[in-house]
Amino acid sequence: MRVLIVGGGIGGLTAALAFDHFGHECSVIEQSGVLSEIGAGIQLSPNGMHVLSKLGVSAQIARHAFRPKALEMRMGRSGTRLFDIPLRKAAINRWGADYLHVHRADLIQALSDTLATRQPNALRLGAKVTSYEQDDAGVHAVLDSGERVSGDLLVGADGIHSAIRAKMLGPDAPRYTGMTAWRAVTPVSDLTHVPPPTAAVWTGSRRHAVTYLLRGGSLANFVGVVERKAKHLESWTTEGSREDALADFSGWNPVVNDIIQNAPVLHRWALFDRDELKRWSDGRAVLLGDACHPMLPFLAQGAVMAIEDAYVLARSVTSQADLPSAFKTYETLRKPRTSKVQAGARANAKLFHKSNPVTKLSTYGPMWVAGRMMESFVHGRNDWLYGHDVTVG
Repeated sequence: MRVLIVGGGIGGLTAALAFDHFGHECSVIEQSGVLSEIGAGIQLSPNGMHVLSKLGVSAQIARHAFRPKALEMRMGRSGTRLFDIPLRKAAINRWGADYLHVHRADLIQALSDTLATRQPNALRLGAKVTSYEQDDAGVHAVLDSGERVSGDLLVGADGIHSAIRAKMLGPDAPRYTGMTAWRAVTPVSDLTHVPPPTAAVWTGSRRHAVTYLLRGGSLANFVGVVERKAKHLESWTTEGSREDALADFSGWNPVVNDIIQNAPVLHRWALFDRDELKRWSDGRAVLLGDACHPMLPFLAQGAVMAIEDAYVLARSVTSQADLPSAFKTYETLRKPRTSKVQAGARANAKLFHKSNPVTKLSTYGPMWVAGRMMESFVHGRNDWLYGHDVTVG
C-alpha cells in the first residue's frame, strides 16, 4: 500500500521505517521546510530500542548517545542521593537492550538518513496538511495550498496539536495541569558543576528537575517542572528568561543552577493533560503518538510510546485482511499500555513534588532503604515498562 504519514518527527519517521520494513511505500509530509529538532535531549529506554534495532537504526543512534550509569533520585537542594540503581549492564541483561540518552536532533538525523537510503523520495518538506478526505478510491491529505496527496492509508503523526485528530474527532479541550516546564542543553565545558553520569531526578517542594548527559558526555540536558497558577503557551519552542528560571530553582543544588546559568537558551512551556480519545481511527485514517495519547514528561516515555506505536501499527496493517480490522487490532494492543504509561507519568508528578516534611520522610525513606537493600526489587518495578518488546509476537 501507499502510506501517507503526516508529520516528520520521531513518530512519523519511525512509522515510515516500520511500514518500509513490512514492504509498503511511504510518503512523509512535514510542514517545516527543514527537518530539524530544536535542541533537547531524549531518553530511549530498552522498550524503544527493541524497535529501533529491528528497524536497523539502533547502531547509528548509539554512536552519538550517552549510556547512563544509573537511575537515581536526589534531593533538589542538598543533592542527597535517595537511590542509585545501576543501569548500563542491567538494561541489557534484564531488559535486552541499551538505555540511551540521545540528542533529539541526532535521533531525527539517524531516522531520516536511514529512510533516505531505503525510500529516497519518501520525505516531503514544507508542505502543511490541514485536513484529509476519503472515498472509495483511497484517502487524500489536503494541504494548505489546496493540493491533495492521495494514498491507501493516512497516519496522523502530527503531534499534540494534530490537525488529523481535529478533523477526526473535533477540537479537544486540554486541561492545564498547574505546572510549567523549563528545558535547556548546556555544553559541559561551560560548567563548574557537572551533572552525574546518570538519569537523575532532583525532587523538591512543588517542583523537580531532571538532568542527564548527551553526546558522549559533552552536553548536559536539563528539564525543570514547577507548579504555578499562571500558564504559558503550550509550545515548547517558546523562550523564557534566565532570571525566571533561576528564581524557580533558587537555593537548589549547584549542579542544577549551573546548567541554568550557562544555558545558551532556555525554553518554557505549560503542561496540559487530555482525556483518553474514544477512538484512534476513522476509515483509512489513524493516529499515533502524541496525536492520540499525549504524555506528561514524568516517565520519559512520550517519544518511546510513539516508536512502539509505529511498529505495532505497521505490523497490524500488514497482517490483517482489511484496514478496519488492522486499526482495531492496533488500538486494542496499544491503548491499555499507553493509558498505563499516562497514569504512571501523572503519579510521578505527585511523587517528585512532595512539600510536607512528614510526607517526604514517609515517601522517600522507604525508597532510600529499597535502593540500598533491594536493587532487584526496584528494577522489578520497571519490568512492565522497559522489558516490553513489541517486536516479539
